[in-house]
Amino acid sequence: MAGVTLPVVALNGPTASGKTAVAVELAHLLAASGIAAEVVNADSMLVYRGMDIGTAKPSVAERGGVPHHLIDIMDVTRSASVADFQALARAAIADCRSRGVVPLLAGGSALYVHAILDAFAFPGTDPQVRGRLEAELADLGAAELHRRLAAVAPGTAAGILPGNGRRIVRALEVIELTGSFTSTLPGWEYALDDVVQFGLEVARDVLDARIEQRVHRMWADGLVEEVTGLVGAGLREGRTASRALGYRQVLQFLDGELSEEQAREATITGTRRFSRKQLSWFRRDPRIHWLPAGQGSAGEMASVVRGRVLIG
Repeated sequence: MAGVTLPVVALNGPTASGKTAVAVELAHLLAASGIAAEVVNADSMLVYRGMDIGTAKPSVAERGGVPHHLIDIMDVTRSASVADFQALARAAIADCRSRGVVPLLAGGSALYVHAILDAFAFPGTDPQVRGRLEAELADLGAAELHRRLAAVAPGTAAGILPGNGRRIVRALEVIELTGSFTSTLPGWEYALDDVVQFGLEVARDVLDARIEQRVHRMWADGLVEEVTGLVGAGLREGRTASRALGYRQVLQFLDGELSEEQAREATITGTRRFSRKQLSWFRRDPRIHWLPAGQGSAGEMASVVRGRVLIG
């Protein structure tokens, strides 16, 4: 396929909208037309080894023989920042294109997709400054650091909840290193060439039911046992992994803060809330072409992608 421009295809949608299955079907449809395609994971939790049940990580069978990038590449003790994930995903996309393969970006929150596709720069970080501020967060609490932030950057503090310790620490770090901080996200400006984005639409009641069924299935499949095993692998020390939906609630159950039923219900409620937030973010992007999830959506996407490859 030398000389042919290969688009980057992004499949967006809230949790439980079926993005993985559609991505695999789309890859197969493109392959039938002689166009190779591979999936680039955009879900920051699928990168962790051992976090399988609670992340609804696609099994080898569910991947349908389609190569998937950025799955099972980190231990749970590692922290995967948006900046790190941006670099990893862009490298995977470039690798696919260099081999004549269409990259299918699937999964993840709108923030991660936005960071991967668009002109989205991140201020630097300093481990010593970050470590000192995190120690102060542990000793003094988020509210006190928020008051400090409000004293030096009231506009920034107004946009961050007083209990969001991670964002407060990051804002204070950036201010110390650069003198300023902005929480405003960049606009819609692709950093990658030839991008086409699709969104999967699912009725709210259907999505809510799917989320509830998924969480109950996770418990039945052994989520509590999975989390218990990961504690021994350092899950509690992983600042990102330990906060994942489902894992955080199971840790609270294991610590006696919640009953098992409360942990399960909190996971359902939290996932529904996150799903709504995802959809709200995706809806802000005017470049996404929305399609009803279900039979036929992958076929419509394949037609569009074939056209983009042929005219590239």
